Amino acid sequence: MADPSSYRPQPGQIPDSPGVYRFRDEHRRVIYVGKAKSLRQRLANYFQDVAGLHPRTATMVTTAASVEWTVVSTEVEALQLEYSWIKEYDPRFNVKYRDDKSYPSLAVTLNEEYPRVQVMRGPKKKGVRYFGPYAHAWAIRETVDLMLRVFPVRTCSAGVFKRSAQIGRPCLLGYIGKCSAPCVGRVTPEEHRELAEDFCDFMAGRTGAYLSRLEKEMHIAAEDMEYEKAARLRDDIGALRRAMEKNAVVLADATDADLIAVAEDELEAAVQIFHVRGGRVRGQRGWVTDKVEAVDTAGLVEHALQQLYGEEKGESVPKEVLVPALPEDTPALAQWLAERRGSQVSLRIPQRGDKKALMETVHRNAQQSLALHKTKRASDLTTRSRALEEIAEALELDGAPLRIECFDISHLQGDDVVASMVVFEDGLARKSEYRRFQVTGRVGDTQVWHGEGQDDVRSMHEVVSRRFRRYLVEKSKTGEWDPQDGEDGPPEDDGKPKRFAYPPQLVVVDGGQPQVAAAKRALDELGIDDVAVCGLAKRLEEVWLPGEDDPVVLPRTSEGLYLLQRVRDEAHRFAIQYQRSKRGKRLKSGPLDEVPGLGESRKQALVKHFGSVKKLRQATIDQICEVPGIGRKTAETVAAALAGAAPAGPAVNTATGEIIEDETPAPAGASSERGTEQ
Repeated sequence: MADPSSYRPQPGQIPDSPGVYRFRDEHRRVIYVGKAKSLRQRLANYFQDVAGLHPRTATMVTTAASVEWTVVSTEVEALQLEYSWIKEYDPRFNVKYRDDKSYPSLAVTLNEEYPRVQVMRGPKKKGVRYFGPYAHAWAIRETVDLMLRVFPVRTCSAGVFKRSAQIGRPCLLGYIGKCSAPCVGRVTPEEHRELAEDFCDFMAGRTGAYLSRLEKEMHIAAEDMEYEKAARLRDDIGALRRAMEKNAVVLADATDADLIAVAEDELEAAVQIFHVRGGRVRGQRGWVTDKVEAVDTAGLVEHALQQLYGEEKGESVPKEVLVPALPEDTPALAQWLAERRGSQVSLRIPQRGDKKALMETVHRNAQQSLALHKTKRASDLTTRSRALEEIAEALELDGAPLRIECFDISHLQGDDVVASMVVFEDGLARKSEYRRFQVTGRVGDTQVWHGEGQDDVRSMHEVVSRRFRRYLVEKSKTGEWDPQDGEDGPPEDDGKPKRFAYPPQLVVVDGGQPQVAAAKRALDELGIDDVAVCGLAKRLEEVWLPGEDDPVVLPRTSEGLYLLQRVRDEAHRFAIQYQRSKRGKRLKSGPLDEVPGLGESRKQALVKHFGSVKKLRQATIDQICEVPGIGRKTAETVAAALAGAAPAGPAVNTATGEIIEDETPAPAGASSERGTEQ
């Protein structure tokens, strides 16, 4: 634990300017990022008597070993840089919100020739118009089903669309009038895009004008005695009104606002956001966070604004943002939001009327979300704690294994041998710590074996050795360990989280006695004696320990066994995924991949120009030069490479054994039987 006075900057060193500062620990990892109007005044607060600091702040400054800062011109620049650094370094003492669920949104893919309406989750994509998020995917589908009657926009996947275009028949939605069937040319691309844009306008809240237009058309049709058309328009109006009724009117028609409420206690905080567009609640989402830094409600609001709008632009940022407390740098935040939207944004606390009443509703949702989160976490924490205690007792460990790492080997009949490492902390998967290995037969600078064939034991020894050699390299920075001769020194430290910096309390291998013995031998060779090892055999789910002739048998109802199974299965899934990826790349490789300096774009241009690799092989150098982007030197290299490559055999239909008459040769191994992944 460091004394803050040991790294306190000298008087006069800190500028009296806006800026962003970073605290680093003894390993040079960034542990806290902050911003300030005056760096001198803000940093001085951290170097007063530790006893007078907030407990969380005191923990941070005593964990830190140095501080550095960057001066910027304005508070808005400081806000942007702080957001970028928190996202880049993931500091342990900064508040980081996590979604309590993955919320679905209604998306319209305006970046496609024929825009598609669909449910989307995850990060937003460029050129896609989003509405929501919604609490449930079924709510989106019900809304879309009602609106497709009026706006028959495409909802099918690319495969279904292509298939319908090939056979010249639309899907069922095209027959029942819920798709305009652009796949078979019933509407032009321009007409279909206009439908999609009308759909977006209606979802964005511009409903009144559209309904008025439909009502006017209905009356005109009735007057002209076009009763079928008038009835259809009447039904369209009814469908749109039913869709609108799913979002109750809460504010005036023209109101576009986001309402943010916070519920908190000493340890945690929950944030709820209501998205109001056109006076109706169009979406809702929530976050939960641990209060790892000394932060009040205004600070929580500021962090929420950064996370909510950090990646947004244009209309995704509303005209008005209503909050329960104004952050310290409200003018800078308002300016930052305005820059992201492209126009003025109002950031304020609602004082009276409908907006204040709606804010109270949002706050009640935040309180309920926090209470529900605590209930779930207490239950989950109890179960996980019991599982870790059972593992510690069964394996006779000194304490509960708070960090567990599991290794698995995967290959296909001895080819493409790979390994996975998954990490569980406090009984939960830590996916950012997962790692993949390509088994090469090397440990350090030594070629231990050729890395070929089906040998899980030697592969396990290699992978565990490589993982813990990296750990020892990280330890060398503190002087606790000197790298062996031939081992590369530690890389330049930039404060970012390191891959192998933290040791586990327990290593789990997928296998029995041989794999456990190999992992234990790897640790012994490196002199590591404070990490426990066990193996979980698939056949009877037995737990094997090093040097033991008999396995440890945990009850089938044991929470500890269930946790070990989850860890093992996750490692197996991750290894299989990597192995399939490598195999797929290998099978897709062809003779053009061996041509030096020939990129993907020019390879595609060559194949497209000649129609197949076979015809390209028969072409002259002058004919190859006719391809745009291919010079004579490249053409000569391509011709020489193809002349030296043996032509591939004919493609074979594996179901019938029939040779496929195709100009394009099948990838190597296309007709081979499928092996068994291990």
